[in-house]
Amino acid sequence: MAKLSDLVTLPFFRDLNDDEIHRFLHATGTIFKRYAKGDRILRAYDANGSIGVLLDGSGQVLTEDRFGNESASHILERGAILGSSSAILGAPGIASVVALTDTHVLWVTWRALITAGTRLGRIHGIVMKNLLEAFCRKNYLMTQQIEVLSQKTLRDRIILYLLQREQRQGTTRITVPGRTQLARELSCNRSALTREIATMEREGLVTMGDDWLALDHEKIDGSKA
Repeated sequence: MAKLSDLVTLPFFRDLNDDEIHRFLHATGTIFKRYAKGDRILRAYDANGSIGVLLDGSGQVLTEDRFGNESASHILERGAILGSSSAILGAPGIASVVALTDTHVLWVTWRALITAGTRLGRIHGIVMKNLLEAFCRKNYLMTQQIEVLSQKTLRDRIILYLLQREQRQGTTRITVPGRTQLARELSCNRSALTREIATMEREGLVTMGDDWLALDHEKIDGSKA
């Protein structure tokens, strides 16, 4: 099982101490499960009654239709919430999650989370507040993604994507995924993305490294004038 000292840093347990987290785990019958790289953490259209919290490693969200066609979506990292929609609504989700690395997930059943309220008091209230904030954050990120994909040109998608992540990461040197994943997030062809970034670099609109990009705001503002 994960160490309590590791759990206390998760957004899911924000504002709880080690003893309170231990009480929560005991009262809700929370389980910890390990997944190897390539394992399916969640499967689309399977029944699911539990909410998961990614404790380490990373996972890839895959949207899937009834014919089995998959489309790669965003990457999940430590602290991400899994399976909440299918657990709360009681209906199978349309997204799968595959482990990109060896990882561990904390699972708590939605029913146990609800019924433990009378036994946990303020602890329950804090966890539910944290869960609500996670839902709001997820919706906010989805809205940002829609805004990016609504841009008319690939260049505008790239610029807005980087501006959003500047705010999120708190730095002008933005850590970005590999070109294949970035192309998926921007819903474009990988070759077209590589060409456009190279053109933007030649024009001085961005600088780049192995895993980062940075906008030149003066030139970006000038190009939009």
